Amino acid sequence: MKLIGRTVLITGGSSGIGFELARQLIERGNTVIVTGRNQDSLDKARQLLPSLHTLQSDVRDPEDIQALFLEVTQQFPALDTLVNNAGVMRNIRLAEERALTDLTDEIDINLNGPLRMTQQFVAFLLKQPQALIVNVSSGLAFVPFPAAPVYSASKAALHAYTQCLRAQLANSTVTVIELAPPGTETPLFRGEFAKEMQKEKGMNVQLMVKRAIRGIEAGQSEIRPGLSNVLKVASRVAPNLMFGQMIRLSQLKAV
Repeated sequence: MKLIGRTVLITGGSSGIGFELARQLIERGNTVIVTGRNQDSLDKARQLLPSLHTLQSDVRDPEDIQALFLEVTQQFPALDTLVNNAGVMRNIRLAEERALTDLTDEIDINLNGPLRMTQQFVAFLLKQPQALIVNVSSGLAFVPFPAAPVYSASKAALHAYTQCLRAQLANSTVTVIELAPPGTETPLFRGEFAKEMQKEKGMNVQLMVKRAIRGIEAGQSEIRPGLSNVLKVASRVAPNLMFGQMIRLSQLKAV
């Protein structure tokens, strides 16, 4: 499947992996629409990529998703690619007090967002001659990172959901791909994990996206660049060893 001349919707595309994906897809002659919660961030993205289309929308809000669907399908009837990329990653120590309404924010964005976006757009995509859904999970879908427990859980669940979605759409015009990035040098990779990641180097975001595009065009159903492939293999052959390394990286202390 060539990523040329397509119409692509990317959630969470004003920065990080989503923005770099938008940039490279535009360079390849695609029409790209990105969404985000923050209008200022969208405006800055548009300044950097004048041909980028931006729409403010929050994947946590079903009404926002419905409004987005109406606007996108009316303005871009050739839409044939959905990239569920929006995500947050937080450093959560489970023994500390935290509001119950705050605890599941990553589930609402990283898991419920892609589920609802896909459900809203899938019937439309099924009418296209060659459509594509890309769910962006993480290498942590295979081996969790204890310092980011809710994030890890959300990505593991998204991995399982994507497998089921692919099986259900196997005989349709919609191809389902999972992109599981490793730690990538973006604001999300550092963010709340400056202490844990101070000695770690993430994959260059431009290289990661190039490998993602190459994998999509090669027909890979599960794209695992760099360390993500190591985590997938290790989850099968030496799960306790790899998880032990993740525990040490999390710098956990006894309660």
